[in-house]
Amino acid sequence: MPHSKNPKPSWYGESVGHYEGGDTLVIDTIGQTDRTFADNYRTPHTTRMHVTERWKLAADGNSVDVTVDVDDPGAFTMPYRGLQRWRRTQQRTLEEVICSENNSQDFVGFKIPIPQASKPDF
Repeated sequence: MPHSKNPKPSWYGESVGHYEGGDTLVIDTIGQTDRTFADNYRTPHTTRMHVTERWKLAADGNSVDVTVDVDDPGAFTMPYRGLQRWRRTQQRTLEEVICSENNSQDFVGFKIPIPQASKPDF
């Protein structure tokens, strides 16, 4: 599926996906607002940023490789590429976290108050 002709910039942009070779998911994203950052180092970008992700399961099934290509001619002198590998873990269960009214959760050593409505929202 092609992108829209003129997508309105948004927080997550406009993403379209397809498979290449039957085993690689390709996600193509354009139209992100320039109020976000290109990476965890808070690198700014323009609304011309184009991100292409390629997700592929390793042959042994124990990891997923994600290759990310970033191109933004309005912010960078050349495109760049990054690779992230997600390894399968042997964790058996996940801890359940329950939030309810009149409850405060202790996350990383401090209490976070849970907002309470003053009137029903319906």
